Amino acid sequence: MSKSTKNKDEKNNKDIKDIKYKENEKRDNVRTDLAVENHEYLNKKYGHGPDGVDVDTYEDEKMTVTSVYILNEKGSMKMKKPIGSYITIECRELRNNDVYYKKKVTEALAGSLKTLLKDYKDPKVLVVGLGNWNVTPDALGPKAAEKILVTRHIKDTLPDEMKGKVGNVSAVSPGVLGITGIETGEIIRGIVERAKPDVVIAIDALAARSVSRINSAIQISDTGINPGAGVGNGRMPLNNETLGIPVIAIGVPTVVDAATLVNDTLDSILEDMIKSTKKGELFYQTLSQLCEEEKYDAICDAMSPYSGNMFVTPKEVDAVIDRLSVVIADAVNIVLNPAIDIDNINSFIV
Repeated sequence: MSKSTKNKDEKNNKDIKDIKYKENEKRDNVRTDLAVENHEYLNKKYGHGPDGVDVDTYEDEKMTVTSVYILNEKGSMKMKKPIGSYITIECRELRNNDVYYKKKVTEALAGSLKTLLKDYKDPKVLVVGLGNWNVTPDALGPKAAEKILVTRHIKDTLPDEMKGKVGNVSAVSPGVLGITGIETGEIIRGIVERAKPDVVIAIDALAARSVSRINSAIQISDTGINPGAGVGNGRMPLNNETLGIPVIAIGVPTVVDAATLVNDTLDSILEDMIKSTKKGELFYQTLSQLCEEEKYDAICDAMSPYSGNMFVTPKEVDAVIDRLSVVIADAVNIVLNPAIDIDNINSFIV
């Protein structure tokens, strides 16, 4: 074989590898807002977690706290999320009106928020409740924002004995583009320019990949948020780059992609069929070689003639959103106001 032919073959092989890599990158598109689910998907697909990503997990009774740290650009590209920290608190008891676990999750969320705010001393904070208050699964942000103890307007008039015990906090629910006709990010940017907070805490409803995490997980991150991204309706991102100040995002997955729900059900059926089919048979090979992405695309195509892809939520979402908004607001109030703790918070919030 001549040298030129060998070089040509090596180039062709490299091109084929590059194409396959790009195809995999395209397909590594998990329909979720949760970093923990992105990591689980990649770990399952490749047999190991992506480079440039560290994960710590802590379990306490019925609660699990998973911290995903995206350390560099390589990890960011693979996870399709910005470099930063993503902490997910999971507790299925969040769906129930369990006072004990409500307190546990509130304390865990407050602890995580305090960690992300550790570099700030008495910061001026703007809390933003993102979402549409007219649509229950999307009303988490506005409902939480209305429970925030706002103090910016009275900070300078407080008696001396209250100084250092109450934070400098303001809150707003800007609505959505369909209600206001204004991009949400533009509204927030205008408020930031005038009010000049040190940091924004954005609260929003998210989308999940796993049905088990619907209304039972809370993610907090220090990388900002893309409102509506989980349901394919991405708007202007809220982050340090667009607002000029750090943005901490708190979210709860309240919906799941309907095609994903069908796909998971089909996976369960196929798994049972594979177990009952003999190895080596043509039917066994066909079932074993089904591509995850192709299967999902086929489900989406089957659904599209009727109503396109949909997002679904549990029937008890009204009550759960009310409870979750209290958990998030309580955690934020505890962290931003030194005089408040988990035991006396009801004395401050009406």
